[in-house]
Amino acid sequence: MTKTHKNKYTAVNHLTIKKTMTVNELVKAMESVGVLGSKRIAAACNIMESMIKDKDCAVFLGCAGPLVPGGMKNIIIDMIENKLIDVLVTTGATLTHDMAEALGYHHFQGTAKVDDVELNKKKIDRIYDSFMPNEVYEGMEDFFEKNLAVFEKEKMNVKEFIKKIGELLPNKNKSILKAAYENNIPIFCPAIADSGIGLMIWGQIAKGKKINVDAFDDLKDILDIAWDCKKVGVIYIGGGVPKNYIQQAMQLSPKGANYGVQITTDREEFGGSSGAPLREGISWGKMEYKAQNIEVFCDATIALPLLYAALKERL
Repeated sequence: MTKTHKNKYTAVNHLTIKKTMTVNELVKAMESVGVLGSKRIAAACNIMESMIKDKDCAVFLGCAGPLVPGGMKNIIIDMIENKLIDVLVTTGATLTHDMAEALGYHHFQGTAKVDDVELNKKKIDRIYDSFMPNEVYEGMEDFFEKNLAVFEKEKMNVKEFIKKIGELLPNKNKSILKAAYENNIPIFCPAIADSGIGLMIWGQIAKGKKINVDAFDDLKDILDIAWDCKKVGVIYIGGGVPKNYIQQAMQLSPKGANYGVQITTDREEFGGSSGAPLREGISWGKMEYKAQNIEVFCDATIALPLLYAALKERL
């Protein structure tokens, strides 16, 4: 029974873990706790459920951080395949890691307590406590050389360039790029040059190859999507360039986002985009005044599986 104070405050409900509890039941129980991170996880799940179930709402997912080395790839693929998102904006690094795995390479469990000089000698790249063999770049270089004629054939914007990569990747290994291509979900990557993929393309250009990718042209595409949809929901895993790219599309559209969830480990006091609370976007016109929005201050590799598992039960 819910208890209240004489001033109508609701008592904190203590979490009881049951033997057969599902993830969704756990998240709902966290909602009844009503404070701190439990409250934020539960609120985030409710907002994500609302935006996905709202037929008038286009969902924009912004992904930053080492999500593929961190084991989150299949969750993003599942969101794409189940058409739970309409637009993906991500970093060149995420697409590079995804492409590496699509080509048959792997990320490995490692440790941060390691001699990085020795890793360098062994040609192992470290992403905190996950390892990636440097040979992935050889495979990527081979891929682009093999398919060079396709990329030289016509002028493309970045979104079209990414879609073409997804089309050409082999089918044997699951990938974000391939899933987005097959399900016609656009991927925007405004900082594609800042990545292993960018280095591979620069390498081909340095050899005299003619690859013409317009870095600005697909701005009109994301602005058109933001302008034309009736409502918008935004989900930010991390922040940085993907978050800002979506935010500026909201700023230039007739309305801001109606729903928003941000998973971050950054703080707002330092003024960076990654830590900025979603309500700050109201001042820019990026978020509606009465939008449902919440920040979850948590490692994405903890919060995202918890939220998505609960969502899958509900949806």
